[in-house]
Amino acid sequence: MARPLVALGVLVSLLAGLWIAAGLLAPTYLTSIIFAVAWFVIASVLLGRAVKRRPDLRWWVRGTFLATAALCTAAFAWTSLRDKTVNEAVPVGVPASAVSSGKPEAATAAASRKQNVALAAGPFKVADEGSASGTATLVKRAAGDRVLTLTHFAVNNGPDLRVYLVPGDGKDTGKHIDLGGLKGNKGNQKYDVAAGADTARYRTVVIWCRAFSVAFARARLRAE
Repeated sequence: MARPLVALGVLVSLLAGLWIAAGLLAPTYLTSIIFAVAWFVIASVLLGRAVKRRPDLRWWVRGTFLATAALCTAAFAWTSLRDKTVNEAVPVGVPASAVSSGKPEAATAAASRKQNVALAAGPFKVADEGSASGTATLVKRAAGDRVLTLTHFAVNNGPDLRVYLVPGDGKDTGKHIDLGGLKGNKGNQKYDVAAGADTARYRTVVIWCRAFSVAFARARLRAE
């Protein structure tokens, strides 16, 4: 019974150390990868020394270490080294400035039927290493609900990417509105915005890697 408990302890220690090194201490995505590799190298040395005098536990410890390292490597490769393209039908809207300006064509359209209105939009810019492009647009649909659309969008892929609405310039993600997991790192996609969400304050879209606590891309929404 002691051997399985030792293996479990090794597993928990490895994952906890990985979370601290790559998720909490590393300031960027690149350093997260470097810190993760460094942690497994250090852990390998420490575990090797720990079982030097316990040959009966050697293969339990080494097996758990190798299996954990292999699974973490496979998970990283699956989530980061391939692209996922999503092409949803996204709503478009008349710019809010055109509707409120009193232009004849906008006034006629507004009077004849309800329409989608583009409230705010902004281009994506790189927040960390890599690349990012496309446009984020906050659209109020004719039915009254709001959606955030990402069009002509592309960003580096990564594990556990989320779409956040963040106040200010988007660098402080401590307070955010989570719109859900990123559907794909490329393509056109949409995300529902809750009715009570304060989009007047939360005006920056952040593509956030929750696994490593780093931002991949940001888009500051400005009134249309």
